Amino acid sequence: MTRKSTKARRGWRTAATSDRHELYELAVQNVDFECSFIDRVMKTHRSRLPRTLREDFCGTFAASVGWVQHRKTNTAIAVDLDPSVLAWGRGHNLTKLNAEQAKRLDIRNADVLKVKTPAMDVVAAWNFSYFLFKSRAALMAYFRKVHADLVSDGLFILDAYGGSEAFTEVEEERNLDGFTYIWDQNKYNPITNEVLNYIHFRFPDGTEMRKAFTYDWRLWTLPEIQEALLEVGFKKVTVYWEGTDQKTGEGNGVFRPTRTGEACAGWIAYLVAEK
Repeated sequence: MTRKSTKARRGWRTAATSDRHELYELAVQNVDFECSFIDRVMKTHRSRLPRTLREDFCGTFAASVGWVQHRKTNTAIAVDLDPSVLAWGRGHNLTKLNAEQAKRLDIRNADVLKVKTPAMDVVAAWNFSYFLFKSRAALMAYFRKVHADLVSDGLFILDAYGGSEAFTEVEEERNLDGFTYIWDQNKYNPITNEVLNYIHFRFPDGTEMRKAFTYDWRLWTLPEIQEALLEVGFKKVTVYWEGTDQKTGEGNGVFRPTRTGEACAGWIAYLVAEK
């Protein structure tokens, strides 16, 4: 699934000279939007600005870096189980911070189900990362842990994707900054809702980076996610649905709360769960 696009500069990238984590950040992440969205929903639902953020399944922790840059009082805890991706983040993203900002970022190589942190204003799980929990019991165990780790008026912010095409085996391509991003829904099992997805990258010289990222997930639906969140103790869950650009028919990047979504082929939505 894609979140943003940029103008292509033909011929300046190849598979041999490109870094998969850099390409992922260019293709998928929009840190400025994420930080602004966190502020917006906290002000909407809690009438205040948040200060503390825990980014679960943080990967290269770009969002956490952006968060401590976003405001001088902000602190972040970035949690991921993979030491190699955290090492990449230390070498490429942590270096964007000055000494004072770096003190406000705590990077944890830990399991999100076991990590011990102070109570947080916001916990975020971006890019459908929690879809790795394939059973309802496992999903609820994670949601229950997040609920326990929030302050009394804290928010849990997560995203989801779906639509009729999400239940098919299909590839989606998007031309970006000197490369093509390919989202490959390679396998789908309608009995279990399990999916096997890949991200590939193709370059102007014809070379490719195949299976740069692999996602062995369960495709959770919005009703299932909302019901699980409420069952573990969250008081309310609001779905933020993306509007449509009338000229292109594509998403316009503006997410608003609603109880009625559009039955389109593909969509991305955010959920805000209130403790």
